[in-house]
Amino acid sequence: MNAWEPITAAANEPQGEPDGALGAEPAFLLARPDADTPPTPLVFASPHSGRTYPPEMMAAAALDHDAIRRSEDAFVDTLLTTAPALGVSVLTARLARAYVDLNREPWELDPTMFEDELPEFARGRTARVAAGLGAIARVAAEGREIYARKLTFAEARVRIETGHRPYHAALTSLIDEAKAAHGFCILIDWHSMPAAAARQPVTARHGKGCDMVLGDRFGAACAPALTLIVERELEALGYACARNAPYAGGYTTEHYGRPRTKVHALQIEINRGLYLDEATLEPTEGLARLTADVEALTRKLVAADWGKLR
Repeated sequence: MNAWEPITAAANEPQGEPDGALGAEPAFLLARPDADTPPTPLVFASPHSGRTYPPEMMAAAALDHDAIRRSEDAFVDTLLTTAPALGVSVLTARLARAYVDLNREPWELDPTMFEDELPEFARGRTARVAAGLGAIARVAAEGREIYARKLTFAEARVRIETGHRPYHAALTSLIDEAKAAHGFCILIDWHSMPAAAARQPVTARHGKGCDMVLGDRFGAACAPALTLIVERELEALGYACARNAPYAGGYTTEHYGRPRTKVHALQIEINRGLYLDEATLEPTEGLARLTADVEALTRKLVAADWGKLR
């Protein structure tokens, strides 16, 4: 059995940075293959499945815990629990997406959220910030404002330094390990999307709702062979797939996906309706089937001949 290995914020905190609010609690969880399981070039990540809402966040919030939780990629980490036994390292967020979004630029901040003036490097001017979904989100699901007051830059800095920075330091280390051992790395970034998004016409490639969206930054983040084999195997399992619409891949896919440097990144968005009651945020019977199918896909990826990626 593979144990989840916690890495604390304190252990990853750079010298001279502010003390985090997490204390000795882990900022994320890392599961590695057992010593007798040969490691593969595959790395799985789930940046939005964290369930921890620190008390200082909730003290500033206008919404209750259940309302904010609707931003989570709930239970996506559960889908990946068998991967380490197959030789895949798995990195999952512990902190909630609403506390700090690990799939954003670290200083992609909305100046309107803060009572003090942000440094120039932290003044986000992206479409995500405009939508209220920067590294620290202004809104939760359905566009509801999260906070009852303005935050301070000091609060944002703690979240970035104790959450975002150690998570990406760990992810970078896993990628480097895979490249050193195999000559290349395949990074799969796992997410979930609301069922309503999966029913959008742009997503419904087959004329019906979509089950999975594969985001490879329109071919820039990975070799075509990776997207093709994932699409082929998922469709063989009965899932309708779309590419890059409405999700082409976020910060993780764009930042790490560099085929020329032998890092191939692909984002997979899963229709929550397959496994989750979106009203209660409780898993349905579909979770067991989907978990088994993710394991089947993982087995195919582990067994595939990736010689051309080296």
